[in-house]
This record gives sequence, C-alpha cells and structure tokens, in this order.
Amino acid sequence: MKADIVLSSNAVFTGNDQEPRKLSIAILDNRIIAVSPIEEIESLIGENTIVQHFGDQMIMPGFHDFHVHAMMGSLSLECANLFSARSENEAIKIVQEYAQTIPENEWIIGFMWDSSYWDNKKFPTRFSLDEIFPNRPVVLFHAEGHYTWVNSKALQIANIDSQTKNPPNGLIEKDKNGEPTGILIEEASALITKFAYDFSKLKKRDLFENFLVEAGKNGVTSINNLYGTETLSGLDDFEVFREFENEEALSVRMHLYPALNGDMDEALSLRDKYRSDKLRVSGLKQFIDGVVTSRTAYMLEPYSDAPDTFGLPAHSPEELKNWVIEADRYGFSIRFHAIGDAAIRLALDSYENAQKVNGKRDSRHSVEHIEVIHPNDISRFASLGVMASMQPDHFALSERSTYTERIGSEREKYVFVINSLKNAGAKLAFGTDFPIDSLNPMLQIYRAITRIDSSGKEVWHPEERISLTDALKAYTLGPAFGTFREHELGTLEEGKLADLVVLDRNLFEVHPEEIKDASVLMTICDGKIVYSKQKAYSKN
Repeated sequence: MKADIVLSSNAVFTGNDQEPRKLSIAILDNRIIAVSPIEEIESLIGENTIVQHFGDQMIMPGFHDFHVHAMMGSLSLECANLFSARSENEAIKIVQEYAQTIPENEWIIGFMWDSSYWDNKKFPTRFSLDEIFPNRPVVLFHAEGHYTWVNSKALQIANIDSQTKNPPNGLIEKDKNGEPTGILIEEASALITKFAYDFSKLKKRDLFENFLVEAGKNGVTSINNLYGTETLSGLDDFEVFREFENEEALSVRMHLYPALNGDMDEALSLRDKYRSDKLRVSGLKQFIDGVVTSRTAYMLEPYSDAPDTFGLPAHSPEELKNWVIEADRYGFSIRFHAIGDAAIRLALDSYENAQKVNGKRDSRHSVEHIEVIHPNDISRFASLGVMASMQPDHFALSERSTYTERIGSEREKYVFVINSLKNAGAKLAFGTDFPIDSLNPMLQIYRAITRIDSSGKEVWHPEERISLTDALKAYTLGPAFGTFREHELGTLEEGKLADLVVLDRNLFEVHPEEIKDASVLMTICDGKIVYSKQKAYSKN
C-alpha cells in the first residue's frame, strides 16, 4: 500500500496538541493513513506518490467556516464594494464607476456601505441614487447585510410605494409624508432582491464555481451554508450544488441549513434528499432578531440612544418555541441568529424548553453571533450543550463609537465575550458570515487573539482574548463537532478524511500582526489538491 500524497513540515498542527510538531502526513484516496515522523512514513512512498516538504511552513486541518452564505458571498465578489466610502457621495461615486463596467446588466448591485463611518452618520436616500441612476435599478447592501439602500427604479420594479405594507419581519422605511426613503430593513429587502437575483441556472453555476475558487485559496474545506435573504430570493439553489457534486467538482464539504419555519414536511424532505458525504442538510436556521446598528437587535433593556425601542423579535416567542420543539423532536440541529441579549436569552430558553418537552439529547443547537449577552446567560451554553457560533472580526467591522452609543457603557462590557464563553465551558465554532466579512480565516483568528477594534489600535476588552491554539481549534474541530463530524474532520489523525491546508508561515512563530498577512500555499479536500500556488508537484 503506497500513499497518493505525503506532506511533511517542521510545523504540523494536528489539532490534538497545543503547538505544531515535526511530522509527515500520508494520504491514500480521501483518507489520512498516517501522521508520523518522516522516517516512519518512508515505506508508504511509492514511485507515483506526490511528496512535498514544506520546511517551517505550517500544515493544519482544513478550515471549516461555521457560518457562510455561499452564493450571496460569491455575488459580492463581482459587485461594487462600498466599505471604503466615507460619505454618501463617495459611495455613489464607487457605484457609478462600477456601473460603467457592466453596461449590459440591468441591475446594479453593491455591498458593504456603512453610514456609521460617514461624515454625517445618517442613512442615505433613494434621491441621491436617482440623480445618477434614473433608469437602472440599484440595490446596495449595508455592511451587516440586514438592510438595503435602493433607488426609485428598483422600488418601481418591485411595486413598492406609499401604500405598500411592511412584510413580516421587515420594514419599508418611509418619510414624514409616507413615501419610501429607499431604505429597506430586514426581510423587506427580499421584496427587491427577488427581482435583482433573477439569475439563470448558468449564472448560478458561475457564481458557485467562483465561490469554490475563493474557498480553495483561503484554505476552507468545509462550510455551513445558512438560510438568509438569498434563500428567500431564490439565489440559493441546492440543485446547483448537487450538480457540482455529481460532476465531482464540489471541492468543499457543504452542510446546508434551510429555514426553520414550522414546515417539517419540507425540512424532512430536504434532509432525506441531501445526505451525502459532501452535501448534506445538517440542521435548520432562523432569525430571532436583527443588528445593533439599525436597532433591530432584540434587547432586554431599551437602546441607550433610543429609549423608546428594545428592538423586536422576528417571530413571536411562542411560535419560535413551538418550531424548536417540533424540529428538535425530529432530531434537527437548530441555529438561531441572535445578536441582542434578549434574543440570545430567547434562543437559550427555546432550547431549554425543548429539552423539558422532548427530553435532553445531544442536539448541538447553536446561537449565531452572540454580540451583546447578559452575564447571567454565559454559563447556560455549557449547561444546555449549546454551541457558541461567533465571527470575531465582526466587532472590528462596525464603527465602535456608533456601536457603543446604541447599547451604553454597561452592556458594552459584554460584547463578543469569546473568552468568557470558553471559560464557562461553551464549545466555540468560528466563521465569517461571508459576505458580511471576507472568507479569509486569518482575519477572524487575528481578531480573536488580539481584540483590536475598528480603530486598528485599541484593544476591546483584552480579557476576552483567547490563545492561538484555541482560535485554530474553533475554526477546525469546533465546527466539526457542531456538525456531528468530529470523528472524521477537524484534526489530522489516521483514519480521518484528508482535508488539510498548508500556510506560508508558522502562525505560532510570528508576531500576531503578521497573522493577517498569512496566505495559503495548498488546500487539500477529500484527498485531492484543490488549490496550490505551485505549478507542479514533485514525485519521489
């Protein structure tokens, strides 16, 4: 028996040790058949074995992004990126320049504007877009993805006017005269995106192929693809994913999480339909609230800068709890978007209630984001067996002063309490929420171990920093555990699936600031080299 691939390095982080060691890894078909010193693996090297020695460059398990929106993320890569804009006019200029590159497209789509960084910090309006784009529809996603800025043409296409009622869990912002301003909040955005995302099957295939390329170059070998507005708008297409699998072109493992909405027949049908090794329905997902910056995150106490609002849950607590009971009874793992402290408590209460009704089981439900938590709820994650699904770089995406103005100084103490959750026994799982953030895992790891805020200088609660080892495990073994696959993914061990990545440096030997600059040399998924910076592979 000879290996297909043998990789060796002075810095192999298996995930079972605290630091890297000098080791070699032998791969046959899609499995790891040995992790040992090189002299113990030489007998597995044949004339056709690809052998790569990486010196001090680090080999580790493939990254498993626990929270992704693959199709929307891929779309964002080819659309206008507005994050650098520091005013409404700057944002429009970026959109205008982008629009000139796609004259054949009816819709102009952009991402990542954030008015909290603008000079006046005010939401933009449709009128400024109308001056430049009177006849082409424009839809621009806020950096947090929970609201959109559109022009009058887009509103016209969607038949949105002063008489249009708000959809469930959505708000069409209107001025004092009752006219739409061009800001659509939460699920109101789907009224527009169902037209903007009216893509052909060929276009969807192109988008997904581009996502797979992006995943490979970032060392991402597994993802959890979660329900979101792109699902409501028809951009998500599970059959496209399966086509790639059937063509043996699916170069990441995809764990799908369609909507938790009370329709168990549909959920069970999807779970039965998609259940392969590389493409499977692994659970259900739903929103409890929105985000802090738009004051749609659900809070226990009123917003500090708007004492008339607590935010609102996207669905009634009774409805959510009933959905959880039924889905839990059928063995589904449930994921709740919960950012405000009231939303997090409602998620935990729902899981606890299901345990009382259905009996306690190894459910591995999770709470997504966990931005502002009440201290009394930190210990409940471990006691209820709930995963803490977090994206550390997110606290540096929002402008810190705007964020803290919303919640006040007391709640500010409990923002992204990653280390507190870990110390209380919660199992951590990291991701990006791509396209809310880049698919690059290095940004999340850097932020988790440094806690550098949006200024790029200040440390936001240094006591909440975690070690590099813990951060890497939260990006590998944590998500594997969260998808019930820790027996075959998440560490480099004999018998496990051959998903691994080679980095251009040993993260344990460089200054934390250098981690942001680390890049991927090679990505292997299911025993196949799916990305490499090298043009050829040496054979023994």
